[in-house]
Amino acid sequence: MVALISLFLVVSVSLVLTRIAAVALTHTGLSPDVARFQARSAFMGVGFTSSESEAIVRHPVRREIIYKLMLIGNAGIATAITALVLGFVDVSDAGDLFQRLGLLVSGLSLLLVVASNRTVNELLSRAVLWFLRRYTRLDLLDYTDLLHLSGGYRVTKVQVAEGSWLAGRQLKDLNLPARGLQVLGVSRASGEYLGAPGGPTSLDAGDVLILYGLDHAIKAIDWKSPP
Repeated sequence: MVALISLFLVVSVSLVLTRIAAVALTHTGLSPDVARFQARSAFMGVGFTSSESEAIVRHPVRREIIYKLMLIGNAGIATAITALVLGFVDVSDAGDLFQRLGLLVSGLSLLLVVASNRTVNELLSRAVLWFLRRYTRLDLLDYTDLLHLSGGYRVTKVQVAEGSWLAGRQLKDLNLPARGLQVLGVSRASGEYLGAPGGPTSLDAGDVLILYGLDHAIKAIDWKSPP
């Protein structure tokens, strides 16, 4: 029984650690869904995609978070497996086996319910954010709040297609600010990124515009044909 209790403790600590990492990753600019997925993937050592891995490796804060989580995850998984095995090595009879299996299933189910509870997640996220800001040097910013990504505002990407009216023109010629849109950056087809580009910045086919503005303003423009 002691081994099973140890297993529950390990799983509980693992859930808290992945939540801490997910909150930290969210405040480096990743979406909550991607942050949770990457935190769990790093802890388990599986599930990365090439594009998301590149976004993490290039970002020093994200890289540090994932690196530490992978180290902790290796130790946590080994400890959990050991505790699980030890929890059943000294089973005396069938009744004892079913009792332990029942305890295992009940305990893990309870942890799953608690971990999935929205209120618990919100409270834990606030506590984690307070802890990270107070006791770490991570540069944590809530980009969703910073950019007011609510009330219809959002950040999106628009690719400059071959033959598009965007190709071969400068940003100042597009008159996007007059339509309520701001260009936050331009990702070149070559891999180069231009942050806060100026009006003289020219666009080529394959470039990607990073735009900020109201959703209806973004949808109001036909990006393939001139407005």
